[in-house]
Amino acid sequence: MFINYADLPDQHQLFTDYLYNFDKVKGYYKYNFRDKEEYLKLFKKRAEMPEEHRSSLHSILLSQYGDRQTSEKTTKNLTILQDKTTLAVVTGQQLGILGGPLYTFYKIITAVKLCNNLNERYDDFNFVPVFWLEGDDHDFEEVKSINVIDENNNLKKISYEDENQEEENKGSVGFLKLNSDINRFFDELNAELRDTEFKADMLKKLKSFYTEGRTFKDAFRDLLFWLFDEHGLVIFDPQDTNVKKLLTPIFKKEISGFRAHSEKLVNVSAKLEEEYHAQVKVRPINLFYHTDEGRYLIEPVENDFRLKRKRKKFTYDELQALIEKEPERFS
Repeated sequence: MFINYADLPDQHQLFTDYLYNFDKVKGYYKYNFRDKEEYLKLFKKRAEMPEEHRSSLHSILLSQYGDRQTSEKTTKNLTILQDKTTLAVVTGQQLGILGGPLYTFYKIITAVKLCNNLNERYDDFNFVPVFWLEGDDHDFEEVKSINVIDENNNLKKISYEDENQEEENKGSVGFLKLNSDINRFFDELNAELRDTEFKADMLKKLKSFYTEGRTFKDAFRDLLFWLFDEHGLVIFDPQDTNVKKLLTPIFKKEISGFRAHSEKLVNVSAKLEEEYHAQVKVRPINLFYHTDEGRYLIEPVENDFRLKRKRKKFTYDELQALIEKEPERFS
């Protein structure tokens, strides 16, 4: 069955033009996914690029997996990531409770199926599905709830509540530890879900991941591992201190080149809004700094920089030195 997204309600025009009228929007995209004749050229070009970080990333991934027993597929995928002819199909999502919205799983399934398809078509390359655990995001309101269909076929929202509800900025969600309210959350979920032959076993399994004292990230990662390890999904944690060290040049560039970056974003957004809608909220700087009190956006102020809603200020040189010394504080 073929479904034309343009026939479905509430679809954005930019999205449908991307699918069905690409010439109209090609100025906004570097590649056209329909042009399969270009795939092999792109794969070869990517394989020929310098691979200065590939071995480091491989070592980091092995460290992140530790003693975890992986499936044959995942073990193979972790190994072949060392090879320059291996390409990653990357997806990711915020760490929503119990996996968050359903499209989290659709994203992963799509990445896995795309890798399977590409591996069948291109003998000279390997394709590995990778999931990026977006644990640095600090929007707790976006990750604390799920919607389920209850016994009466009504949509029911069930939320996990943090002990410090008044705190506007709780810091990176990935590091947040579940408190005793997770037990009430599961009690409510159990009461609302209709009884089926697999309900009890499913809830028992989910409870083994989401228990008091565990972090959102650890619970989320274990859930994905349980569901997708047999399919070869590689789960990547970008909050790793060693990953942050690799990202140091990018953090520095965001500070040194923010004027040029934001100018380009403003120009493209203005052009988009002539016919579509802006895709991002343009900020001068897209870099956050972690303190003991939370995660704060860095803003330019005259000739210095400050943390949004905080009095803390840095000079340009101080900020660059801090990135070099403590990259784990940035995201």
